[in-house]
Amino acid sequence: MHRITTGRAAPIPPRWAVAAGVGAALAAAWWLGDKAPYPYAQRGLLDVPLPFLTADRMDAVLQPRPGERILEIGPGTGLQSLHVAPQLGPAGRLDVLDIQQEMLDQVMCRAERDGLATIRPTRSDARELPYADETFDAVYAVTALGEIPEPDRVLREAVRVLAPGGRLVIGEFFDRHWIPFGRLHRLADAAGLHLTERRGPSPAYLARFRPCTADAPGHQSERLAHSDRDTNGGKA
Repeated sequence: MHRITTGRAAPIPPRWAVAAGVGAALAAAWWLGDKAPYPYAQRGLLDVPLPFLTADRMDAVLQPRPGERILEIGPGTGLQSLHVAPQLGPAGRLDVLDIQQEMLDQVMCRAERDGLATIRPTRSDARELPYADETFDAVYAVTALGEIPEPDRVLREAVRVLAPGGRLVIGEFFDRHWIPFGRLHRLADAAGLHLTERRGPSPAYLARFRPCTADAPGHQSERLAHSDRDTNGGKA
């Protein structure tokens, strides 16, 4: 008669460990699968409001006004577009530019549903904006700049198409394409932009810049004042 011996059974991991492992795997899949430009198939996630990038903060930083012409780079499915366009009034205009026609079609479908007739779509590369110099009162890109190769070129193009006294607003949120605020500030300096407002910490912030001019002293002190404020919590 042969005796059958068995080794000690492997311990069963606790539920929290299993959940943590599954969560880590999902996070890794999201991070590694995060591609630029943002896949249209995952467009539903673009409608989820992000912490620190709220509509109220967007209004405070962008400051859209009736009658203005504004450009949005990388509108996604229109979360920001549908909020900004009504504030420009019937005499204003919001141009939306994206490399993906599907995204533009989605924005325009939603605009038609909401009765917004002041949004104009353009399919193009943000590194070569198809607009004349000094066209826009403001340009903004929320969670889009980091998805575009050569963001320095995008910033220089934004400066070119801004009207005198115009403003550029960049919003970034932590993901694989996130641009930390320090890097954005350096890129902005190189493009001839100075910081006039920032809200939120580096992983989730909105920042407003204006083109530098020779007759506008005090830009450096203005940047330092805002940087000091944001270091103390980035509060609105």
